[in-house]
Amino acid sequence: MAALIKNLRNRFQKVHTLPAGMHTFQSPPDAAVPYRLHLRLEPDGGGVLILNASTVLHLNQTAAEYAHQWVKGSTPENAARVIASRYRVNPKQALQDYRDFIARVETLLQTTDLDPVTYLDFDRTDPYSKEISAPYRLDCALTYRLPEGESLQYAPTERAENELSADEWKTILDKAWAAAIPHVVFTGGEPVLRDDLAALIAHAEKIGQVSGLLSGSLRLGSADYLKTLLDNGLDHLMYLLNPDVEESWIAVQKAMESDLATTVHLTLSGALAARADAILERLHQAEVKALSLSASDPAGAEALLAMRSRAAELGLMLQWDLPVPYSAANPVAKEIGVPSTGAGKAWLYVEPDGDVLPEQGVNRVLGNFLTDPWDVIWNKARA
Repeated sequence: MAALIKNLRNRFQKVHTLPAGMHTFQSPPDAAVPYRLHLRLEPDGGGVLILNASTVLHLNQTAAEYAHQWVKGSTPENAARVIASRYRVNPKQALQDYRDFIARVETLLQTTDLDPVTYLDFDRTDPYSKEISAPYRLDCALTYRLPEGESLQYAPTERAENELSADEWKTILDKAWAAAIPHVVFTGGEPVLRDDLAALIAHAEKIGQVSGLLSGSLRLGSADYLKTLLDNGLDHLMYLLNPDVEESWIAVQKAMESDLATTVHLTLSGALAARADAILERLHQAEVKALSLSASDPAGAEALLAMRSRAAELGLMLQWDLPVPYSAANPVAKEIGVPSTGAGKAWLYVEPDGDVLPEQGVNRVLGNFLTDPWDVIWNKARA
């Protein structure tokens, strides 16, 4: 009888959760659609699976373990064997469930406009409403310097008297990765003015982070310079288009030719509103796939709605949650002092001296990423 009771207790005892931490997976070179996965195992046993630094899936404990087996490179048979043993389920059913999970995620990876809830039966929660253990993204303003000819009044140079060195920024990237932040975006000011930008991208790539760049620099029209950034691991670009400058259009074209995931940002003003259709048509002809919009004056704000509709007709996907760099064309793209839904939750913003804000333009310092413990900064952000 004692042996039977012990057997039943072992059979129904709670399964210990996997250790919390970050895991990554890069698709093989021969994959039909290249992709990168970041799996963050949470302390409660669940997980967050981030597909290509954009689609976020909140997973229950079992699904998190399936994802963990996947990013480890386990064969379906080995993954099913582990799951069957840990959860005391039928191995054949575990194998079928594992293959079904992988197939559904791969469908998401290959079909960008597919609704996970409707088509894949995923329980995907609004990422901004769920309590999470760390942000999904860190926006790093490497400098508040601007290109020659742009007025410094449009960058908050008074907020950061000093710029961190490359080694100091690498320390911040390491701390962010240790805190399970999978995605960094280099912004400014104009980050291309930093000679060490490629080295910082390379460091993010080395430790496993997805890296993005927000820039309006005409230097990106140089195929050689763009290749340098790509060779060092740049994953995506948001390009701040100046439609009145032909070299700016050349930079967009070079980015598209490089097969770099590119979003074009356009700041609408009254002067540009009348040309909105022509600008969108040219973006469409350049095979741009994603667009970010903001307005710098009331006339531009009035034109936003019509431009959104026209962009949808042309098949341009709208991006709303990436930051927008300071520039002469875009003093601050958001309501000053009013954080957006994901600010301080899904992302944080680091100034050139290391100070952390909920997001750009929300001037509430949470601490300094270089000198303060991460737990202190994150607790202030959540509060």
